[in-house]
Amino acid sequence: MSEAPQPPQLVDVADRLHAIATEVERVIVGQSSLLRGLLIGLVADGHILLEGMPGLAKSLAVDSFARAVGGVCHRIQFTPDLLPSDLIGTQVYQPKTGDWTVHKGPVFGNFVLADEINRAPAKVQSALLEAMQERQVSLAGETCALPDPFLVLATQNPVEQEGTYPLPEAQLDRFMLKVVVDYPNREEERAIIKRMRRNGRPVVRQVATTEDIYAARTVLDEVFVDEKIEHYVVDLVFATRDPAASGLPGLVDHIDYGASPRASIALTRAATANALLEGRGYVTPSDVKAVAHDVLRHRVVPSFEAEAEGRTAEQIVQGILDVVEIP
Repeated sequence: MSEAPQPPQLVDVADRLHAIATEVERVIVGQSSLLRGLLIGLVADGHILLEGMPGLAKSLAVDSFARAVGGVCHRIQFTPDLLPSDLIGTQVYQPKTGDWTVHKGPVFGNFVLADEINRAPAKVQSALLEAMQERQVSLAGETCALPDPFLVLATQNPVEQEGTYPLPEAQLDRFMLKVVVDYPNREEERAIIKRMRRNGRPVVRQVATTEDIYAARTVLDEVFVDEKIEHYVVDLVFATRDPAASGLPGLVDHIDYGASPRASIALTRAATANALLEGRGYVTPSDVKAVAHDVLRHRVVPSFEAEAEGRTAEQIVQGILDVVEIP
């Protein structure tokens, strides 16, 4: 596989991104996969779904991340009685002037933390879907553009199902990554206790600007992706749709729906962002494998037979990675 020369400013951009992660780590202990996912989503301009039990610092990580890059972060607590107007805004009548003015909702922010996103009904999800896909909302009969950068960082609880609405596949597909947030290890938990037991907790400082984000995205477009990597990405995605043709006959009855072409785009962009974070100007198969679970786990729908056998989407993706030939 051929290598391209390093894009200009690649080292500077990679250092700036690592500075963001280092600053967030002043507050967040461990959770390296979560922080890397946030950086990849920021650079690759993709929304992220965070799944984990309560108390794992998902919301704190998003807020700290927004502070480090100097973006506007709005938190929306999703509930069953939430209305689309609570999300995108509404018209407000001004008695003194007799005019109607537009009051923009919390979706107008650089980082929108959709906390417990699966608790909101279908109308709210539809309003959010337009914002995620088109980077705009329809408000008071007009189309309003959202700020740039604009990222939806949603959280959901993997266990509690009472009072929740399963996210439709069309909306899940709009999330570039689904990052599973796990418990810290013993040493990390002790470090959390030491850091958080006092009143004077660390405060995240701004170490980057929106210009730094634009610069990173410009460099990302210059990172070299070899044709062999493109074929590898397509092979992985096609294996979710036609396992038998990919040498995985055992998965034929275990997958109801495979990944869409949007997954191929997301996998390539996420792998490119991973290469950028590693300070490389070219993508390797290891970059693809490093992000494959986060990109594919929410796009592969296991069948009833798979669920009956206790086989998860995570295991299906791993089986595909183990079999599909690496270039």
